[in-house]
Amino acid sequence: MEFEPLSLGNDVIEFDMMGLGDIDHSVDHDDLLHDSPPTGIPTPSVSDVVGSAAIFEPYIPEGDTNLEPYEGMEFESEEASKAFYNSYARRTGFSTRVSMSRRSRRDGAIIQRSFVCAREGFRVDKHGKPGSDREGRVKRPRPETRVGCKAMLVVKIQDSGKWVVSAFVKEHNHELVPLERVHCLRSHRHVSGPAKSLIDTLQGAGIGPRGIMSALVKEYGGIKNIGFTERDCRNYMRSSRQRTLGGDTQLLLDYLKDKQAKDPAFFFAVQGDEDQCMSNVFWADPKARTDYTYFGDTVTFDTTYRSNRYRLPFAPFTGVNHHGQPVLFGCALLINESEASFLWLFKTWLIAMSGRPPLSFTTEHDRVISLAITQVFPDTRHRFCKWHIFKECQEKLSYVHCEHSNFEAELHKFVNLTESVEEFESCWLSLIDKYDLREHQWLQLIYADRRQWVPVYLRDTFFAEISITQRSDSMNSYFDGYVNASTTLLLFVKQYEKALESRYEKEVKADYDTINTAPILKTPSPMEKQAAGLYTRKMFMKFQEELVETLTFLAMKVEDEEAGSIYQVSKFGESHKAYFVRFNVHEMKAFCSCQRFEFSGLLCAHILTVFRVTNVLTLPPHYILKRWTRNAKSGVILEERASDLLNKSQESLTVRYNNLRHEALKYVDEGVKTVEIYNVSMDALEEAANRVSLAKKNDGRLAIVSRAGRDDGFHLGSRSNTFGDHKWGFETLSADEQDKKIQKLERQLDRAQRKCELYRASLLSVLKDIEAQKLQLSVKVENIKLGMKESSIV
Repeated sequence: MEFEPLSLGNDVIEFDMMGLGDIDHSVDHDDLLHDSPPTGIPTPSVSDVVGSAAIFEPYIPEGDTNLEPYEGMEFESEEASKAFYNSYARRTGFSTRVSMSRRSRRDGAIIQRSFVCAREGFRVDKHGKPGSDREGRVKRPRPETRVGCKAMLVVKIQDSGKWVVSAFVKEHNHELVPLERVHCLRSHRHVSGPAKSLIDTLQGAGIGPRGIMSALVKEYGGIKNIGFTERDCRNYMRSSRQRTLGGDTQLLLDYLKDKQAKDPAFFFAVQGDEDQCMSNVFWADPKARTDYTYFGDTVTFDTTYRSNRYRLPFAPFTGVNHHGQPVLFGCALLINESEASFLWLFKTWLIAMSGRPPLSFTTEHDRVISLAITQVFPDTRHRFCKWHIFKECQEKLSYVHCEHSNFEAELHKFVNLTESVEEFESCWLSLIDKYDLREHQWLQLIYADRRQWVPVYLRDTFFAEISITQRSDSMNSYFDGYVNASTTLLLFVKQYEKALESRYEKEVKADYDTINTAPILKTPSPMEKQAAGLYTRKMFMKFQEELVETLTFLAMKVEDEEAGSIYQVSKFGESHKAYFVRFNVHEMKAFCSCQRFEFSGLLCAHILTVFRVTNVLTLPPHYILKRWTRNAKSGVILEERASDLLNKSQESLTVRYNNLRHEALKYVDEGVKTVEIYNVSMDALEEAANRVSLAKKNDGRLAIVSRAGRDDGFHLGSRSNTFGDHKWGFETLSADEQDKKIQKLERQLDRAQRKCELYRASLLSVLKDIEAQKLQLSVKVENIKLGMKESSIV
């Protein structure tokens, strides 16, 4: 925006836009202690800020380095006067900006410059009305920082070429900023050349903004000595990435568009920044979207993985499948890691997942991510990854680890093994007192967030974690061996697909092992046999461990209530470490103080012990979580969670593929038992392949093709059409009559096949009834045996 120059004799006065108030489309003045960049026009890049300021070294006249400006003070150049006033402002505690310039009408050279406090003037809206209410039109109004401060410095050029102070106002009408916070002020925030070099080096090593800022704090001896904020660091990293990406950006977009053109179920979205450059990109293939309908109850989002030439944070959305393996729900490449970017990413991901948020969400310990999750997933339980916090602890408390070798083990023990909130609070206080860490700021921060990462506060929510003390399969290992520091952006995405194929093969192998190998039972319990037929192999092994452990527990009824009986469960000789189980025998519902079922979806040894002493010999249906069973992905997809997705044609291809694969695997076991059955199976597959081929040729319809005049094995005309010794009687029929005859026979064949399916279904129903009766008999036998043992003991 330009202003009409004001003529005064031979001089022309020019007003800086910011000198006329806070106009929306101008670059805002210093936003004081707020890190948020001003809204309005695009924020200038950090490189621009550095380029205009870093080249000027502060000029301070010889003598007192704390010298204040005074009228008559001389400077060698305008830039020197500006640097001096800004240096003075830094020592004093305020921010500066250029307000007004006066040019000579003769040659247009600047002859006078005014520097003011950044809080000079008052905010003016687009229509030039000071103090008008804009909150109804501005989505996120900025805080008011203009207060009409009169502090200023005016310099004029002399005939000698030097600049002299012609006016100086020292007093401010607002509080000044303390020295330890002055680095937050706009005019004092500069990313210096050495800082840029260090940021580039650390970014190249795969370290994120928070880690880089921690390194800078150590390097410069404190946050106040760095000269810029974490937001400035993020902005510089973003601009650096955009410069480095070059032409790979368009190649990536072309690749994603091609994937979507080939498969409409492939989802991708790109976020543009204020310059219409690619800022962030998200994509999810059909399998990821379908898998979310099965296993989308808990999600992990990890931005710590950086393995490509540009060190872009590769952020996968992952979950856990029925084999306990990591499964992908989509992923993103992030150029900009701002709150707005994460808001866009989470909203986009939610759209791709049919708008169904998960029950729980795990991320790294990051304030920006946390703010975005609170807005997009208000009803989802948000957890910080404790393993990231443990890793961060090694950095923040490295001196403690060096001096005290037991510190880390004690911390892990108190976090992982405490059984109640009271026990954790007591252990935490004793730990920080023991190592004199009460005043440690980072420990205070994570303690304030303890309800989002310490297990004892989270056990009432499902996170699909089978073990609290062991780290689950890291998503970082998902891509190990496929990408490295020299991988280009396009190759990175292709290598990512190869990694997915490898994971898929592991899932197929786990499916095959579950269906085709029988687990070894360790007890005569009908419950163990029941679980072996329900759970996948890995989940059964976890359940079996809990079941076998019940042999080491004792259960004693301590109270009877209307809601059920309360049992104290503990190992022999360890009554001081007891768990309490409330069991309602009428509803067959149990609740344990360890809350393992709520956290992991598998029953704990404590509840199973109570089942054992109360003669509950099979698992109640409501304690068999379908997501852990071998049928987790069978037939209907997660009932209510999948109905919306299945109604969309773009997902149907993947759904049909998964169903066909599952149904085929069920009959592989039968087909390999004998040579005869194998041959029958192969013949059936050949027939099915021929039918599929014919359907493909006729656009999915098994159309009847006229056989007149064709030599396809059915000899028409004067000779009989024979297949073996059977005569079909087509000799005297015309072509149309032959087609009608064939259609009639195929209808009869279809009716016969439907009858066979009905008979087969009836037979399966009878077999299931027989199995149920066998199970009931087994239960009765076990009860009789138990009764006989008890009577013999008496």
